[in-house]
Amino acid sequence: MLASIMNRGSLRALFAVALLWLPTARADDEGTAWVGTWATGPAGPGGPAPHFNNQTVRYIVHTSVAGDHVRVRISNTFGSDPITIGSARLARRASGSTIVAGTDRPLRFSGNASALIPAGGLVLSDPVALNVPALSDLAVSIYFPGDAAADTMHIFALQTSYIAAGHGDSTGATSLPGATTTSAWHFLTGVDVSREEDGAAVVAFGDSITDGAFSVADANHRWPDVLARRLQGSRELSGIGVLNEGVIGNRILHPSETGNFNLFAPAGLARFDRDVLAQAGVRFVIALLGINDIGHPGDGAPLTDEVTAEQIEAGLRQFVVRAHEKGIKVMGATMLPFENTTIPGFYSPQKEVKRQAVNQWIRTSNAFDAVVDFDAALRDPTHPTRLLPAYDGGDHLHPSDLGHQVMGNTIPLGFFEDD
Repeated sequence: MLASIMNRGSLRALFAVALLWLPTARADDEGTAWVGTWATGPAGPGGPAPHFNNQTVRYIVHTSVAGDHVRVRISNTFGSDPITIGSARLARRASGSTIVAGTDRPLRFSGNASALIPAGGLVLSDPVALNVPALSDLAVSIYFPGDAAADTMHIFALQTSYIAAGHGDSTGATSLPGATTTSAWHFLTGVDVSREEDGAAVVAFGDSITDGAFSVADANHRWPDVLARRLQGSRELSGIGVLNEGVIGNRILHPSETGNFNLFAPAGLARFDRDVLAQAGVRFVIALLGINDIGHPGDGAPLTDEVTAEQIEAGLRQFVVRAHEKGIKVMGATMLPFENTTIPGFYSPQKEVKRQAVNQWIRTSNAFDAVVDFDAALRDPTHPTRLLPAYDGGDHLHPSDLGHQVMGNTIPLGFFEDD
């Protein structure tokens, strides 16, 4: 019908105008623009899933960008059964399991205090008014009234969260004395904020290096955290949130090995839509993947999973094509040196040749909107196939806290400025 009242030229003009809006934070039905302030990549437990039953868990997360309203994402991505959220609350965190007085807010889901999340499903809470500062801690408390198998989780959160002692709904408690601790985020996969001014999000899409393995827990020293602090230090860029979608062991072209219970998550190409394109306000992606595609075969994966440098490059190019369809810019990141890693079977001279080839392609192919050369920034200039000792987290593969600092500082902020 539209075509009958508008000629093709008019339609093309209308479509071109619509495209201008693609890179901005999308608005909901009430006109509110949302941007992600925190996120984590869902994966599996790496073994039998922990269960919660008539228990409350208080998850601690660290924000990147500020906002005045907030909503959370709770996911049952890998669950084989539905789970029930009996109640949930959100507050600013003071310290430990203690929340800041006057900041506690009940969360509702489509107007209801509880929610049923089907296997493979996700729920988004209704917005609540709360002043959320940048670079602050939030406490998201969830009560599970019945058996909930945590098949969906982020096992290495590098953040202490709290499981209430005893049973029942403790979501409204100011603190949780006697609580046991967990270093995983179960079910919780995102926190979004709305802002008076326009906002945007950058997704750090990667593996354990992006996830922060070997960095100090509860310190927010991962390279995406360093980037978030740099963005907040710039008045012009302080409206940009940083979402860490790094998952340990993740590969571009293959999923978890059989028996690992989705510990390494689906292949990057399989999770890209969910973990990147579906994030609120996403306008930028930094892609640091490929080292596990090179290293896993012959280590924790069968040799039949071996891939060529050209196949890795083709996978990285797919990220760019799919992001560009949504008006999202992509920064390619070179892979870090890994010679003599302590992980048996992960390194070989032949694998190093493959890493060098892919890195050279990232630098010279012009496939990306920008490039950050993490390899050049962290390698030992006297032995460039190895990490500089000061930047080595100890296994000759993952960076130290100082290495993460250098990575975060190496990212050119001009990438995030308006064209």
